[in-house]
Formats: sequence, C-alpha cells, structure tokens
Amino acid sequence: MPFGRYKGIILANLPVSYLEWFQRKGFPEGKLGMMLATIYEIKSNGLEYLLEPLKPGNESRGSR
Repeated sequence: MPFGRYKGIILANLPVSYLEWFQRKGFPEGKLGMMLATIYEIKSNGLEYLLEPLKPGNESRGSR
C-alpha cells in the first residue's frame, strides 16, 4: 500500500475491514483502485487462497 495507515503493506495482506472502508468511501482512481477492489472481492468471497502465490516467501510461487 503506497499511503495511509497501512503504507508499505502488500495489498494481499490488507485487513478486510480496511478494504470494506474503501468500498464504502470509494476506491482510488486508476490501477491502485482496481487492485484494491479486486482484493476486496477476493477476500469478501472467501477466496483468499488465490492470493497465496502472490505473497512473498511463498515457495509454491512459480513452481509450475
């Protein structure tokens, strides 16, 4: 996250409550807003396992 309370946190690691706040207030314009909205949809629908390969230190990343 490039700004705010969670500056420096990977988007996939943001808490759902923060993403819900953005959803109520409006996601930022551009690519960041699109990524935040996508993370929100993934997490709010219980699909967090889809984010695991994107997190640093995950050994399964790129193993295909």
